Amino acid sequence: MKKIIINGGVKLEGIVDIDGSKNSVVALIPASILCRDIVRIYNYPKISDVFVLLEILKDLNVLVNIKDKYIEIDSSNVKNTSLINEKMSLLRASYYFMGTLLALFNEANISLPGGCYLGPRPINLHLKGFELLNCKYDRDNGMLHLYADKIIGNKVFLDIASVGATINIMLASIFAEGVTVIENAAKEPEIIDVAAFLNQMGAKIEGAGTSEIKITGVKNLKGTHHHVIPDRIEAGTYLLIGAAKGDNIEIHHVNPEHLQAVIAKLLEANVNIFIDNDKIIVSKAKKLLPINIMTSVYPGFPTDLQQITTALMTQASGMSIIKETIYASRFKNCDDLNKMGANIRIENNSAIVCGPSKLKGTEVIASDLRGGASLVLAGLIAHHQTIINEAEHIFRGYGNIVNKLKGLGGQLIISE
Repeated sequence: MKKIIINGGVKLEGIVDIDGSKNSVVALIPASILCRDIVRIYNYPKISDVFVLLEILKDLNVLVNIKDKYIEIDSSNVKNTSLINEKMSLLRASYYFMGTLLALFNEANISLPGGCYLGPRPINLHLKGFELLNCKYDRDNGMLHLYADKIIGNKVFLDIASVGATINIMLASIFAEGVTVIENAAKEPEIIDVAAFLNQMGAKIEGAGTSEIKITGVKNLKGTHHHVIPDRIEAGTYLLIGAAKGDNIEIHHVNPEHLQAVIAKLLEANVNIFIDNDKIIVSKAKKLLPINIMTSVYPGFPTDLQQITTALMTQASGMSIIKETIYASRFKNCDDLNKMGANIRIENNSAIVCGPSKLKGTEVIASDLRGGASLVLAGLIAHHQTIINEAEHIFRGYGNIVNKLKGLGGQLIISE
């Protein structure tokens, strides 16, 4: 298991470049096989989740060529192989193979998805959508068998505006007979990106980014080239790091519109932010003010940045209330933050953070991806040395994070 070792308390400055969106590319890779042709995906993040998905493609007899600037995927000879293996359990986004294999072959055999445990994360909405598209399924001992005589378009109402279910139903209905309408669809930028990719290949998708998405079934798709949108969560993470330790940190290749809720809250906290097209410059506040946030679906405050914001608020002068409405177990990082000297208590689905706290480096564990990122931020703030164990969780979503922070002046290394 890998560790990140941080010597904190150092001012950070310089330029950091943001990679392509993790939450887009983990859907784009499974979607790429729908064309049975060659696609190139540019601006991909070099993270472990991407490389696991590419290995899964090889199990489906898909050719993968990884270059520095792009990934080339040739699915000309794709085969419907049962995906019952450990790789499927390594990440949540493996469930997108349900939608793509159903669309291609009217059948899918897969292991149930894995990823960070953040409380109950059922796939019931996905299965409900597939059923409405004329699909049946059997579920047994961690495995799922989906099958249909043919996929037939239908109206699908999502009880919750789920990103994963929205994309999976979109994928499954690409070749459906007739029209599929997803109501109460999620509106995240990543959904717009996936729909744009599919439309470039010849799909007919309307309304992505709104609460109603219409998919008209087509006969086939063709290959394409696609540039992944910037990762708003990675950008938000470096914004929060800059708010804690920054002296004119420049965050490049970012779409500020995707971060409006985060930027608004940081301005409320007295953080210095300047926006210039696809660049944001951030410096720490002379006095960081407490804020209250409540996570919600896009365009609200993203749950993926809640844990990192909680770490930042340990430095605010006063009490902040961080309410989590999406994932029940997003507060697992708070025990380690308290171990470092924070003053956080959990009441129901909220973290009450009293600051400012003088954080001290110690040994902690990254129990999940974004919780691990919150410990990186805490380690950068803290005096003395912080050792973050099980850092593999962090590498699932942040490409080259140690070198990027070292480029800003951070003192940290990766250790076995």
